[in-house]
Amino acid sequence: MPDFPGRFSPRRFYTPIDELEIEDFPGFAGRRSKAALTLTVLWGITVVLHLVSWGSWVVLGLTALLTAHALRILSGRPLPPPPPLLSTAPRGRQITDAIAEGRSMSIAAPPWEAWPYVSLLVAAKNEETVIEPLIAALCQLDYPACRYEVWIIDDNSTDGTNQRLQALTTQYPQLRVLRRAAGASGGKSGALNQVWPSTKGDIIGVFDADARVPEELLRHIVPLFDQAEVGAVQLQKAVVNRAKNLWTRGQQAEMALDTYFQQQRISLGGIGELRGNGQFVRRAALAQCGGWNEETITDDLDLTLRLHFSGWEIQFLLQPAVGEEGVERPLALWHQRNRWAEGGYQRYLDYWRLIAQHRLAPAKTFDMVAFWIIQYGLPTVALPDFVVAVLRHRLPLFLPLSSLALTLSMIGMFCGLRRTRQQSVWVSGVQTLWGNLYMLHWLVVIATMAMRLSVRPKRLRWVKTIHLGSEDDLQVDLP
Repeated sequence: MPDFPGRFSPRRFYTPIDELEIEDFPGFAGRRSKAALTLTVLWGITVVLHLVSWGSWVVLGLTALLTAHALRILSGRPLPPPPPLLSTAPRGRQITDAIAEGRSMSIAAPPWEAWPYVSLLVAAKNEETVIEPLIAALCQLDYPACRYEVWIIDDNSTDGTNQRLQALTTQYPQLRVLRRAAGASGGKSGALNQVWPSTKGDIIGVFDADARVPEELLRHIVPLFDQAEVGAVQLQKAVVNRAKNLWTRGQQAEMALDTYFQQQRISLGGIGELRGNGQFVRRAALAQCGGWNEETITDDLDLTLRLHFSGWEIQFLLQPAVGEEGVERPLALWHQRNRWAEGGYQRYLDYWRLIAQHRLAPAKTFDMVAFWIIQYGLPTVALPDFVVAVLRHRLPLFLPLSSLALTLSMIGMFCGLRRTRQQSVWVSGVQTLWGNLYMLHWLVVIATMAMRLSVRPKRLRWVKTIHLGSEDDLQVDLP
């Protein structure tokens, strides 16, 4: 049985968080003016480049620079994960039975004391359709029952969630339930912040209520925190109802694309990102960052930057994957993607000064800028680029850059599908074609989001994704 010497000992940051004055940046005050300025500058540059004779050379130079970065990313070789911890079964189940029956805890004596304590958190609001199977999975993991706890934060649910939770507390000894009062603020971030200081875990994991959690998960996650610089780990996300319709199939391809680029970027010293469901954070790192930001609608992306600014690394675990429901209707997809796009864009508006001041390592700064250009900059300038091109009877100026983005998406999605699903070249190719056609909705989402943020005052609010939870409805298809 392995021990864990020095795993959670204090470490030295190359940029201490108390020197960053990070408290000046997390709020949303001034976001509209910054978004308006950004939009004005991008549209102005687009028009100017169309009018000057050397504009196309600027775009070609930028395309060449990003192509070189893209080739580096495509050539990256992710390191294999460390071997998982030994299985605790059947001894782990004997411990669970002993606790449930009130028998002596002597069975939980060493070697379990050497295993890091893990706290698993779920913020739930009106989740009666999915909460029971989630708790059953979380409370029966292949990990010593005496070395982890499960916290469910009931965010003042108005359905049967609370009643189900109260009944489940008598069934699972690791389960802790906290019910938030009506009017509690902060959304998911507020719920997590209310609980995590009371947890005991050296590692804190966060799941959505619709998560499908593999039994062996913690045995694979914990060894990644052996590296002192690792502050967080994100699991691969898989869409469990991918066979439902074309929308869910597109989301599975999208997740495969995200998985591929996460691994490739991390392998080259770029930015690893958290994705909310299936994120694990070292307690010391979370405390250093001040918990989750309650003034953003994408707490995972915000925490991502805070961790990197504090000198921590974020790793990615390919297998096992955590499952989640994909949204099945276009309107629900539109609302969800708008929230993701807005939150991702906000973090650049909130922390641009720290990025510009080189608070990150050069490789991370360049990686962030490169992906901002492709993910946010290019869709934002698409409209003026097209309009001016039509007026001047010429091709869009940013066509070379758009071609690079499409090529990257095709290659990344194909490789991601092959890596995550281990399916044939033919099947992966067909799914890649549909996945990239599906991904075109991001152009509209980001372009309209950038304009909306620039002109319309916005109140911060969290929008809940409805989870179906019926096993009859969910055609489960995990890799």
